[in-house]
Amino acid sequence: MPCTRLELEARERQMLAPCAQFSADTRGRKYPEEPPEWRTHYQRDRDRVIHARAFRRLEYKTQVFLNGTGDHLRTRLTHSMEVAGIARNISRALRINEDLTETIALAHDLGHSPFGHSGEKVLNELMQDHGGFEHNQQSLRVVEELEQKYPGFPGLNLSWEVREGLVKHYTSFDHPSKRPGFEARSSSLEAQVANLADEITYYSHDLDDGLTSGLLTEPQLRRDIRIWADADRAVRQKHGDLPDEVRRYFIVRCLIDDHVKDVVHTTEEHLRAAGVKSADDVRLHDDALVQYSPERRQMNQELRGYLYEHLYFHPEVHLPNERATAMLAALFHYYMEHQNDLDDQWRQRAQNLGWPRAICDYLAGMTDRYAVQEYQRLIGFKKESPIYTAHT
Repeated sequence: MPCTRLELEARERQMLAPCAQFSADTRGRKYPEEPPEWRTHYQRDRDRVIHARAFRRLEYKTQVFLNGTGDHLRTRLTHSMEVAGIARNISRALRINEDLTETIALAHDLGHSPFGHSGEKVLNELMQDHGGFEHNQQSLRVVEELEQKYPGFPGLNLSWEVREGLVKHYTSFDHPSKRPGFEARSSSLEAQVANLADEITYYSHDLDDGLTSGLLTEPQLRRDIRIWADADRAVRQKHGDLPDEVRRYFIVRCLIDDHVKDVVHTTEEHLRAAGVKSADDVRLHDDALVQYSPERRQMNQELRGYLYEHLYFHPEVHLPNERATAMLAALFHYYMEHQNDLDDQWRQRAQNLGWPRAICDYLAGMTDRYAVQEYQRLIGFKKESPIYTAHT
């Protein structure tokens, strides 16, 4: 006989820690639906995220390097998948709800603009007098409003716990604002794990992409970054001389493994000290319980500063991103002046939200390549413009 949702929920009660978020205890959905028959609520949510158009578009959105720069460099989609894998690993070790953690991880960048954090910055500046732009809040808009797939409601109608994880997604890059309906001091352990998994992923894999691109070198990293030097030394002691590609991959793999072990052991200590007995106890705790150890946090701060100086703001990364975001700004102003160029769906949204927000929603949903194509179609590259040199 197939395993029913009720049997899956009973299995969670047997296997997960008391402070996990049980799917049977969900606060539900904004629009009532019949519960799934063969899946838990969070498994249904995960499938809805994977089938969303916004999720597929992540394949053509920048992570660090502009999309199309290299076949082996990460995109927002590969980043999201890698975050989900690491998040599941940590959740499994802590005996919390893997399905909820994975869903938050897969959905956390659904609202990200084209052209990475540079694109997010320029949209926020353009929307300064109209409520700003923040990709965490935009991810929530995607799943609550912008996806149009179901006859009975807008968005994906995800469970409250998944939406909580999007509202409260907080990393070194992301600082979400408060939202009514999610006033708890903290979030579920599953949401906290997704936060740390995001950070582990982009630190480790941005190193990998930096090496692949040639903007970072191993001698540099051995000299300047403790966390890399320690992993490099351990790999060489255990495996001796390795081919360059294998060695680089394995050092990054060891970095991720060390991060995961550190987070699991540190979080276990925090949970014991806090004495939390339920998911709601976790939400009432003032500070996040899923954390690095102080030593690991310090080493990550060193790495973050190094990546900003030597990768994120390297001219070969930063200047193309700046030129691309100039296109995004130009498109915003173009549509503000040529509103009839948008189709009926967006004109209808503008009647309800105002033109700035409707245009911002439209631009945020674009992929890198579509934004470039629309700029070229509507405005064109002029030889005297710095944008032209980035695309010829």
